[in-house]
Amino acid sequence: MDFNPIWLTLKLACITTLLLLVIGLPVAWWLSKGRSFFKIIIEAIVTMPLVLPPSVLGFYLLLAFSPQHGAGKWLQQTFNIQFVFSFQGLVLASVIYSMPFMLGPIKSALQQLPVSLSQASYSLGKSRWQTFIRVLLPNIKPSLLTAAVLTFAHTLGEFGVVLMIGGNIPNVTRVASIAVYDAVEQMDYHAANVYSFILFAITFVLVTGVFIFNKYQLKSPLE
Repeated sequence: MDFNPIWLTLKLACITTLLLLVIGLPVAWWLSKGRSFFKIIIEAIVTMPLVLPPSVLGFYLLLAFSPQHGAGKWLQQTFNIQFVFSFQGLVLASVIYSMPFMLGPIKSALQQLPVSLSQASYSLGKSRWQTFIRVLLPNIKPSLLTAAVLTFAHTLGEFGVVLMIGGNIPNVTRVASIAVYDAVEQMDYHAANVYSFILFAITFVLVTGVFIFNKYQLKSPLE
């Protein structure tokens, strides 16, 4: 058994989750503050990966970052960066494809917080950023954990989008979901079962852990 696809998948999931935490927190905060036509458009674009077939998103990323033309050609010539058929491309695709899973829970949680929390912080002289970091985020810890775990678990199972932009290069872009597909094609059901069970076990433990954590976080003192 070659376990490199498992390690590569875990590496991709960790990097994607960390990047989306950095990107998603300020974006979710911004989206949670009021409604405007521009914000609606941005939110619609960010949500598109939930409804688009992964192969469609992967196809357009492949076109956009192809070294032969467009942004891909400029990145290749200017910074010697290639996203197509590389691990960097997997990270880019995963960040775009998993973004709704990070933004959704955080944005909803921020919108449900009482306005009085922010107002009290401002009245004590705290800036908007200090209020966000020290007041709002500690009050949405269950949602933060849910968003991070959903993003991590979703990245573990990505197939179409990573196959389109990353291909199937051993030790570079061959993640576990692609390894399962290859094993089934070769009728190596033992390998496919091992890869599938590992992904299933990791996802089950993570999701169950979140449910348990949220249950005790939200549990009433009278219970």
